[in-house]
Amino acid sequence: MSSPMKKFLFASLTLLFTAVSALAAPPVEEFDINRARLLSFILRGQINQNHYSQKPIDDALSRAAFDLYLKQLDGQKRFLLKEDADKLEVFATRIDDEINRGRLELAALGARVMSLRVSQVEQLAGELIEQKFDFSVDESLETDPEKLDFCKDEAELRERWRKILKFQVLVRYLNLLEDEEEKAKAEGKKPAKTEAQLLEAARDKVRKSNADFFDRMRKETEQDHFDRYFNAIARAFDPHTNYLPPQSKEDFDISMSGSLEGIGATLQEEDGYIKVIRVIPGSASSRQGQLQAEDIILEVAQGKGEPVDVTDARLRDAVSLIRGKKGTEVRLTVKKPDGQRLIIPIIRDVVQIEETFVKGTILEDEANKKKFGYIRIPSFYRDFKNTVRGGDGRNSTDDVREELQKMTQAGIDGLVLDLRNNGGGALTDAVSITGLFIEKGPVVQIKNRNGRINVLSDQDPAIDYRGPMVVLINKFSASASEILAGALQDYRRAVIIGSEHSYGKGTVQTMADLDANLPFINLDQYRPLGAMKVTTQKFYRVSGESTQYRGVVPDIILPDPLRHVEAGEQYVDNSLPWDSVESTNFTPWKAPLVLPPLIDRSQERIDASEEFNDILAETERAKERREQTRQSLALEVVRKEREEEKKLRTSKLMGHGAMGMDDDEADAKKELTLDDAEREKAWLKELAEDPYIGESRRILGDMAMPLKGNPGGAALADQNSGKNSVYSRP
Repeated sequence: MSSPMKKFLFASLTLLFTAVSALAAPPVEEFDINRARLLSFILRGQINQNHYSQKPIDDALSRAAFDLYLKQLDGQKRFLLKEDADKLEVFATRIDDEINRGRLELAALGARVMSLRVSQVEQLAGELIEQKFDFSVDESLETDPEKLDFCKDEAELRERWRKILKFQVLVRYLNLLEDEEEKAKAEGKKPAKTEAQLLEAARDKVRKSNADFFDRMRKETEQDHFDRYFNAIARAFDPHTNYLPPQSKEDFDISMSGSLEGIGATLQEEDGYIKVIRVIPGSASSRQGQLQAEDIILEVAQGKGEPVDVTDARLRDAVSLIRGKKGTEVRLTVKKPDGQRLIIPIIRDVVQIEETFVKGTILEDEANKKKFGYIRIPSFYRDFKNTVRGGDGRNSTDDVREELQKMTQAGIDGLVLDLRNNGGGALTDAVSITGLFIEKGPVVQIKNRNGRINVLSDQDPAIDYRGPMVVLINKFSASASEILAGALQDYRRAVIIGSEHSYGKGTVQTMADLDANLPFINLDQYRPLGAMKVTTQKFYRVSGESTQYRGVVPDIILPDPLRHVEAGEQYVDNSLPWDSVESTNFTPWKAPLVLPPLIDRSQERIDASEEFNDILAETERAKERREQTRQSLALEVVRKEREEEKKLRTSKLMGHGAMGMDDDEADAKKELTLDDAEREKAWLKELAEDPYIGESRRILGDMAMPLKGNPGGAALADQNSGKNSVYSRP
């Protein structure tokens, strides 16, 4: 360490700790400002030394951090008044000064202001819930906080909460009414409870639910506020840089992986919401089929129990409600990206390991007597632990190779590689799987913060499959899956089809244990400090283009039911930009693709397809629902909306790993009882009905057809002779 740095370190720590030797270890439950100051010092050092962007900690970064902090503090704008926000706004350009000097004021002020407002709102909500609501009045509630400002005074805040509570009672009433009507129909009798009785029961449920909600809000500690403050600073650098506070071992592991035992979903606390980031293949959520990435979890109920509001909840609080014993039911009330609300019943279960692995089959086309291989890669997995020890650890490369060997022996006429919803995994396997389809050559470039570029290449000249290929992607294909798709596109080895773009996650993160970065040994009393995830590198394709932000743009874009959903790096605050580096030296596949005729033929089919036209129509309806953020509070209007939503639940949302299912407990449990043969049969039926796989097969068929002006230029690969398909531009 240089002498100036040593002096700076000593001066900084002298400011933070005037009497380190005299400090005793604070009780666990008490907040210690000295620990927070130490933490800010270490976090700043980690970011300055390791973050890829090398952003300066200045007023611009302070503003970005403040915006994130305010969203974390009161993202729904249900507590703070405009005067409170203005008071906090003074710190919008001071956060850089706070962490540079160790004088932390914003988080402490935010904690005090929120504590005051939570108490006030709890009191007024208690008064409002006792009032009678008129559900015939034509009024509405704005559900998008981005379209709201903080209330100017307590009268406006009271009116906002009146509408919030009115909607809560209305929803509970309709739930009870539907249950009562279903029960009466099953028994062949008239409903036993009157409208007045159901309304009172609904009011009582909301009363109890809010009591739990405010109890949780009151339990927010000053340490919780500082933890969120530090995380806001980290996220101001990019969305994948995070501060992870220490918890019990179990909760800390959940924070590190985001993976929930029981339902199998990766969650993230974002702007006052609990958002689903990924549904784990083979999990209970994946098999149930309705929970998807980008869903927002609003409430959690244990079976038929009363739902608990988890907006403005800490992630660990939501986790404690969602997790549970295998075989028990949890009901998640979610808000879909298009705005519709849905109750999703999930029977908790362990992840079915086999469903997380590569899976393949041969799809026969009886019309033209062709056989097409289909391989789904849910993630790029690798058992590093057993491999390092010299064992035979399972990995996605070997599993794909094994499937290809079976298909080659069967004499397939083309291959569909499905990367939809593949969130990434081991970079090693993205590179080696690419190598199964090309001769040796570069696959991906990795650039660090100092500008040094490391090229990862396939060194094996063997090619496991030489025939025509289609690669399916969607908006949730990310990271390593984008490297594979991008490489096959750059080599012109495969036709990439799917959503308008993949996710666009082209960065690499490193986890740092902050306890390992204590500057002096006599600061051990402040352990544990937690961990920090820092973005340190960026991916680039062999063509030189980054996969970051823009993602991979398919050669053929298909109608996407989630077209208007803002999923991907380009929609996330503070994401790193797209850029490029120099292209590597690589040799494209010797039988180059001619895309224009393939695109034209595909478009003709899509235009004539009733199924794809239905998807396009639903896409536009979803866009309208998404843009309509005002929620009616009139009983008849809401009842009609719920009926329309029920119809949508039974429709298939193909291409995104979700099959429609009614929200019935028997349906939720039925899938868990299937044996292997029944599960395989259901999977094959799903593939046969998937329009995206169907179009993939038709595109493969087009690749075998003679091209205009070159009647002999498009022969299918001869697997036995090892010859490749030949394509020439007309």
